[in-house]
Amino acid sequence: MQQPDNVKLFGSKTTAPQLSIVIPTYNEAENIVNLLKSIKKNIDNDILTEIIVVDDNSPDGTGKLVDDYIKNLDQSNRKEENGVIRIRTIHRKQKEGLIQAILQGIASAFGEHILIMDADFSHPPETIPIIIENLQKNDKCIIVASRYIKGSCIEGWKLKRRILSFGANSIARLSLNVGNIRDPMSGFFAFHKSSIENIQFNTKGYKILLELLVKCRKTKVIEIPYVFTDRKIGKSKMNHMTILNYLHSLWKLYRYGKNENLNSQDIKNSIKFFSKTGRFFTVGASGLLVNYLVSILLSSGLQAKLWYMESTSIGIIVSISSNFILNKLWTFGDRDFSPRHLVKQYLLFFIICSLGASLQLALVYTLVESHVSYEWSLLFAVVAASVSNFILNKRFTFKEKIWG
Repeated sequence: MQQPDNVKLFGSKTTAPQLSIVIPTYNEAENIVNLLKSIKKNIDNDILTEIIVVDDNSPDGTGKLVDDYIKNLDQSNRKEENGVIRIRTIHRKQKEGLIQAILQGIASAFGEHILIMDADFSHPPETIPIIIENLQKNDKCIIVASRYIKGSCIEGWKLKRRILSFGANSIARLSLNVGNIRDPMSGFFAFHKSSIENIQFNTKGYKILLELLVKCRKTKVIEIPYVFTDRKIGKSKMNHMTILNYLHSLWKLYRYGKNENLNSQDIKNSIKFFSKTGRFFTVGASGLLVNYLVSILLSSGLQAKLWYMESTSIGIIVSISSNFILNKLWTFGDRDFSPRHLVKQYLLFFIICSLGASLQLALVYTLVESHVSYEWSLLFAVVAASVSNFILNKRFTFKEKIWG
């Protein structure tokens, strides 16, 4: 097989590698060389491996550092170490995003197996041998290094980051039918290259595994535990665009899953689902108006002269109650007004709405503290809380299937 110009061989073997490790980078100059050295130390002698660093036009010179590292290996005439037969750099002319960088690395890979990992040491190279072992035992499986199964742990994350990660994982698992996989948002995973031959990746999210899982549903997935360590050097890439791209990806993958086996019943269920969703959010909007009017009337002296916190609290309770009645009658068409059933439903509705409000506050705080602007944080939090309110009330308060 002819090697491209930027393949740097530092051994005599020319056999095609068994494993290609793809590492997307952007401003990882402080980590990348040490990471390459650590990966080499953890590769078994019998595993022919290539490392592909896909640099997304890093202004800090990450790609040049890798080139210099490869050049020094060549000039010192060092032999192959620990099975790594080549390291090469792909220089992208402009920053196009994580998924595109990974896809370019996969397309250029020679290995029959592909391993994806980050460059910031959050994915420990010491876990690579365990991933390789599982690949050898389960050739056509997807191997996911998981942060959320027994034996795993996360080090260095503050509470706000844990909440954000747990929420994103939970939303993905519930909405995309990957509930049996505990960490569909992992960035540390491996698979057989042939398993993606007929897949078109077209989302803009930052976690390509999510798209892989949705579009390879028949492929067995094995999760292994590892210790995730938050980056000690460099800056996180989390920002408001990351969140927007994540939401956009969720929507595209959700539609993909529904269109995959679409039939007349699915169409009917889709119409019912979106019809009820529209009604629920319309009722929610009316609740905001009720809340505002009641609070103003009770605090301004028009109906009473209460302390503003008292009037606001009463306004919230009245709006939740009006929302409950309108959703019961209009959104879900429930005509059972027997006292016991009504009280039980109302309490469930109240609890779920209170949880939604708590979720909104927690997300706003977490995102703002993670340096996402308040406007984007509030938008994401309102959407997440509204969707959770609708789904939970549909399923538990009014005893309907989620889809339909």
